[in-house]
Amino acid sequence: MSVATIKKNDTVICTRGISAGKTGKVLAVDRTKGRALVEGLNLVKKALRKSQDNPQGGIVDKEASIALANVRPFCPECKRGVRLRRRLDGDRRVRVCSSAGCKHVFDR
Repeated sequence: MSVATIKKNDTVICTRGISAGKTGKVLAVDRTKGRALVEGLNLVKKALRKSQDNPQGGIVDKEASIALANVRPFCPECKRGVRLRRRLDGDRRVRVCSSAGCKHVFDR
């Protein structure tokens, strides 16, 4: 990916899979693998061994990474997943919602 469309702390919406339609905040992005870790999306069960930190052990829900192709930035004004464009705002480049009529800026 040459242009960083999804970054850490962005709010994204899932477009495919079991989590389709859910929104969450991006916790981490791995550009080499093309995957992102999103809060509350793509939950998997993980077995934990007993330890001093976790004396009970047991099974917990944990976020797994999700493909960047399956998430889109969520525009709060449009109320949906959108594509982004880049434009100059003074002397810096910002990401802007590409929907007609909506000019929400994502880099603030």
